[in-house]
Amino acid sequence: MQTAELGIAAPDRNVWSAVGSLAMCVAMLIASEFMPVSLLTPIASDLGATQGMAGQAISVSGLFAVITSLFISAIVGRIDRRYVLIGLTALMLASLILIAEAPSFALLMIARAILGISIGGFWALATATVMRLVPSNVVPKALGIIYTGNAIATAFAAPIGSYLGGVIGWRGVFWGLVPLVILNLAWQWISLPPMPPKATTSVRTLFGLLKRRNVAFAMIGVMLTFAGAFCAFTYMRPFLETYTQATTPQLSLFLLGLGVAGFAGTYASTALVNDRLYALLRYLPFLLAAVTLGLLVLGHLKPGVAVAMICWGGLNAAIPVAWSTWLSKGIGDDPESGGGLLVAAIQLSIMSGGALGGFLLDHGSIAATFIGAAVLLMLGALIVGNGSRIRG
Repeated sequence: MQTAELGIAAPDRNVWSAVGSLAMCVAMLIASEFMPVSLLTPIASDLGATQGMAGQAISVSGLFAVITSLFISAIVGRIDRRYVLIGLTALMLASLILIAEAPSFALLMIARAILGISIGGFWALATATVMRLVPSNVVPKALGIIYTGNAIATAFAAPIGSYLGGVIGWRGVFWGLVPLVILNLAWQWISLPPMPPKATTSVRTLFGLLKRRNVAFAMIGVMLTFAGAFCAFTYMRPFLETYTQATTPQLSLFLLGLGVAGFAGTYASTALVNDRLYALLRYLPFLLAAVTLGLLVLGHLKPGVAVAMICWGGLNAAIPVAWSTWLSKGIGDDPESGGGLLVAAIQLSIMSGGALGGFLLDHGSIAATFIGAAVLLMLGALIVGNGSRIRG
């Protein structure tokens, strides 16, 4: 088989090993980025911050991910993408060590900013990299494998982080990620083939994509959908602690259920995305909004919360698979620039959604946070509509 657009012969196992190394990197990035969700309370207590302030540790990584995703293609220009991806993974490693050792909230935020650079750069290049590694007919399958890494991290990072945080402390949890990232670096070095850039990309080219009607509407839909999701997701622990009155073991089980459901969501969306892409983009945020409001209705009934958390996790995991597939179809002629734009929109949404949720939590209640999240999600569904606005 020929790897798409690379023009180099490579056995199937080598190609899929490279995809596997990217999936592991995704798992590490997701675990690193959202681990504070399960450790929000102890981080805030240890560093003398409010829970809303601690939630901004997620937001700041989103800010730097936005900036990086917009400029990464122009900055790395003529550098082999193999070395760029490995370098971004090395930055993640450095950020984890700094987070684990952070003596103050300010240094924690600096470390999270470094992590944001790694997140924005990697995600901006991920879909374009997959499109170069595998033939076009198996791109959805490869993207599904990449997002399996997402599902794994979502399934186990939060509950394991919550449990281990009570045993070895939140700093020990971040130290535990360090050897896994080192292993991932070695895997990438062995498996990723040379990927010289095809052409330099300017920021003007990237923003020029917004002149396309389908791209402009898609980015609005993306931002509303992800802002709504992370307005709620960032503050799941305070909800479970204060609204549901969950104990620490129960908290870990609730988060585990949410995460494990991500496997089902990833698998189902991968199977449906080719034939039902626009329906998924429309109805996933609508259903997620309904489940978010359902959490408030069922919030004092732990069995009901458990079922709602499982539904929430499955729906949430399906959303990025659908939007990444849209990227390969909607901006297939320039996936690297499109990837930068998509990641910028997503990370800006994570930042703004987390900030809005924290503001509503600190100045209102967790109910206000979840209602705000549901409103954003429903607006995202309305923007996508029947899909005609975002078709390429």
